[in-house]
Amino acid sequence: MAISVDDPAVTEDLKKKAGYRFTFLSDPKAEVIRAYDLLHKAGGEGGRDVARPAEFLVDRNRVVRWKNLTADYRVRARPEELLEATKVLR
Repeated sequence: MAISVDDPAVTEDLKKKAGYRFTFLSDPKAEVIRAYDLLHKAGGEGGRDVARPAEFLVDRNRVVRWKNLTADYRVRARPEELLEATKVLR
């Protein structure tokens, strides 16, 4: 699942263009993004507020088992890192 400050139409367009098959949520007022302290003020185009890059592994009981937070939107966890993190779910 992903969450973005973009409005739903922009989010859906991005999803289609990139070929993503997972759920995208839109948070144009950044309410959820702020609640998780993930707002990157003025980090987007034209100084627009955006969501800070973050990845979470949440178990069936909604417990966060792993997280990856970065300051650079181009930096994401490698697939091997996430697969290693899933071992705690077994």
